[in-house]
Amino acid sequence: MKSNSSILIKLLVLQCLAVVCLSQSFDFFYFVQQISDLLSRLEKDWPTLACPSGDGIKFWGHEWSKHGTCSESLLDQYSYFQKALDLKAKANLLQALQTAGIRPADGKYHSLESIKEAIEQALGVTTIFIDCNVDTRGNHQIYQVYLCVDTSASNFIECPVLPHGRPCGNKIEFPSFSSDSNHDEL
Repeated sequence: MKSNSSILIKLLVLQCLAVVCLSQSFDFFYFVQQISDLLSRLEKDWPTLACPSGDGIKFWGHEWSKHGTCSESLLDQYSYFQKALDLKAKANLLQALQTAGIRPADGKYHSLESIKEAIEQALGVTTIFIDCNVDTRGNHQIYQVYLCVDTSASNFIECPVLPHGRPCGNKIEFPSFSSDSNHDEL
């Protein structure tokens, strides 16, 4: 499904691979070299949605430093990003939400429970965490969806611990977030 609008759901599927994460020193050039053949997939499926349009390499470097290094004993940089892209495709959160009638920029507000139910039903897990932000009009919006995966980074699992994030209100908007490039889905 081709779409000119994209959503701001940042899938942090590999966050729960380790309880304690100690960052290693970051070698930018080594990083780019390691993931060079994944760049087109990353640009399409895991773009930086920063305004103004940001640099994807810096964004993915940040994601590796913050989250990927937690799994470094199991996954190298290439494997981390490849698994993250595969898990994103497997989760297909946009499709899960649309199947439940929850669409970006449809002008409707949805309950937190209906959003969670749609995702839980699609993935077969019952512990997910949804983080919201508040727009300039004071409306709560879906901001991030946290999912947990097993140590092989292949399957979704029940989250042993949920993060502390920004709470969602009773009525939640699913905003549209346009970017300069076309993305099939986010």
